[in-house]
Amino acid sequence: MLYSLKVSGTQTAASLADRLGITSVAVRQMLGRLHEDGLVDFEDSRESVGRPKRFWHLTESGNRQFPDNHAVLTTDILASVSAVFGKEGLDRLISHREAATLNHYRNELAGVNTIEKRVERLAEIRSAEGYMAETARDGDGAFVLIENHCPICVAAKACQNLCRSELDVFQAALGPDIEIKRFEHILKGARRCAYRITEKKSDDSQLVMRL
Repeated sequence: MLYSLKVSGTQTAASLADRLGITSVAVRQMLGRLHEDGLVDFEDSRESVGRPKRFWHLTESGNRQFPDNHAVLTTDILASVSAVFGKEGLDRLISHREAATLNHYRNELAGVNTIEKRVERLAEIRSAEGYMAETARDGDGAFVLIENHCPICVAAKACQNLCRSELDVFQAALGPDIEIKRFEHILKGARRCAYRITEKKSDDSQLVMRL
């Protein structure tokens, strides 16, 4: 139940029942117990004439049921590095992590030639790291990398350069022929992080468009 709310976001009891293959009555009973435990909460919304619909979502405690990769320890280490070595030392640490991560991703993506396969493989790598990643296509056909969970969220809040570093790593790992933009960001209040990935147009095609 928690996993379904984490991956798919706010849902009604009926939609959860369809997704989980159980009755709405059973779902409401489980949601009631989770609500008592403070793991889920709800908002009632009147979308049309009739009774309002109840939409369920994870609370902060519910989100904490998913791995955080030793968030408190990581945050303490980052604070200690900054205190002992200053901002320059912290930047060097992040750059070192960025280089090591990029090297790992490039090795994993070696020989993967199409953008679609590269994005899919990156999602597999990120899922193995705890990000609950998946891929999709938007209305324009662009690839979308979705991360439903951030296992370093607490550390990233304390040091937002970690997020900047990840975006740079994605760009470098996927190659110079692609463009990646983050349009949903957990640290800005979104439920997830999402990245739109498109193929860069060649200089010749851009010149033709200008002409």
